[in-house]
Amino acid sequence: MKSNFKLQLLLIDRVGIIADVTGILVDYGLNILSMEVQVEGKFKFVYLETENEHPQFDQESFFTRVEQISGWRETRIINNLPQEKRERGYKVVLDSVSDGIISVDKDGVLTTINLMARQIIGIGDDIEVVGKNFKELGLSDSDLKNCILSKTIIRNTKNITTEKGRFQFLSCCKPIKDSKESVVGAVTIMKSVREIEDLAQALSQQSQISYSDILGKSRGIREAISLAQKIADSDAIVSIRGESGTGKELFARAIHIDSSRSRPFVPINCAALPESLLESELFGYVSGAFTGARKQGKPGLFEIAEDGTVFLDEIADMPLNVQAKILRVIQEKSVRRLGSTEEIAVNARISTATNRNLEMMVEKNQFREDLYYRINVLPIHIPPLRRRLDDIPLLAEHFLFRLNLKLVKNVQIITKTAIDKLYQHSWPGNVRELKNVIERAAIITDSNEVDEDCILFSFEAGKSRKEIKHDRNKFMKNRSLKDMLAIHEKHILQESMKKALSIRKTASLLNISHVTLLNKMKKHDIHVVKK
Repeated sequence: MKSNFKLQLLLIDRVGIIADVTGILVDYGLNILSMEVQVEGKFKFVYLETENEHPQFDQESFFTRVEQISGWRETRIINNLPQEKRERGYKVVLDSVSDGIISVDKDGVLTTINLMARQIIGIGDDIEVVGKNFKELGLSDSDLKNCILSKTIIRNTKNITTEKGRFQFLSCCKPIKDSKESVVGAVTIMKSVREIEDLAQALSQQSQISYSDILGKSRGIREAISLAQKIADSDAIVSIRGESGTGKELFARAIHIDSSRSRPFVPINCAALPESLLESELFGYVSGAFTGARKQGKPGLFEIAEDGTVFLDEIADMPLNVQAKILRVIQEKSVRRLGSTEEIAVNARISTATNRNLEMMVEKNQFREDLYYRINVLPIHIPPLRRRLDDIPLLAEHFLFRLNLKLVKNVQIITKTAIDKLYQHSWPGNVRELKNVIERAAIITDSNEVDEDCILFSFEAGKSRKEIKHDRNKFMKNRSLKDMLAIHEKHILQESMKKALSIRKTASLLNISHVTLLNKMKKHDIHVVKK
């Protein structure tokens, strides 16, 4: 009858000492099932699991023989080998993970499966599956096989129906490589789509926005984030400057969350409301202040944001008389509701944002100089997307991934040619425009790849794919700097005219003269369409 026992030997390290140990095992007819050697200083710890097939085995004699080895110090019978302890530790860790994890070797033989993976594919804990081929489990191994063959990461959304019901998960297969970069297997990680959606929803909550939500590795965006982190705990007014679509409110929210203020973040777009309504929203009113006012009155945003932050977006569009009242709030730390003479103390931090040139507006008396100096204490300049082109792949992949989760689609990837096309755009709408372009591409594509034909900018939206491809080929054949600048300039002019709606307003928006704009329109064959 076979019997096993496990040993720990403590030996003084020397050449040939392991050979002496194995020689004794052979002499006593013991099979080595497992051996592990650990060196600590001048000592060697030898861990053995042996199998004895001889009923007359003399264990006492065997131990005596081992003790005669030169350098022997101790023999102990143990219950678990170090490898078994590590495996149990790995199993505890893997089983505590909320994602399903399965690994196979290059032949598709299962090498690892955790508890969550068993639950997903409907395999009981008592069924031994390690060592079996993946196909024997009745599951498709196409992704794992393709991952091993292509040596690339493969992502897909999958559905599995078991006795416990339907389970939808996001599968991510990664190749396993040895020290020589040869693929020896693959591992797939399965995350519940429901869990991802819940996580995405939690992260997307505005109250949870932090600096980690501001994506970018370019110098300009990193410097802006660094400055925002430094001034977060200050009570000074923050002035966020940047073009439309650069993420000014995102910065304002991140600064608020990072500050010590625990109360609400209250935003208001100063350009979106008429003057009378803007005043009542900011400062509130008392009963009878004006026709249609509530009998009980209404607190203003500065009162609502007590111990929080009031975000004055597009402050450059605020009427001059309202600017004067904002200046008073900053100086006196109090507000007076419309129709009232009572001063109400407020303690709300003010953050402002604008895409306009405040300095030029001050010179033209379009913005109060005293208010300008009050709000321009801590200016943060957010670079436009055309000055941080290196961030485009990161942003595009982020927007695409979020949209795939929202629409519960297979994970899509953006091809290199699509990224190249994104690089060549002037991005007048900045990050907001990029988000729209990626969403449009993800919806219209018929595959898991988003290629250049699916990247449609606003000036291409009305064209057929044939026309777009023709324009693209024409562009690729003329890649001189002069030609590329001309194309970008034309796009900027077209987008600006759509926003401003008139030649004079477009010239003012671009900060060029009316004559210069007319000359550029003639150069690029741009015509004004009268409605």
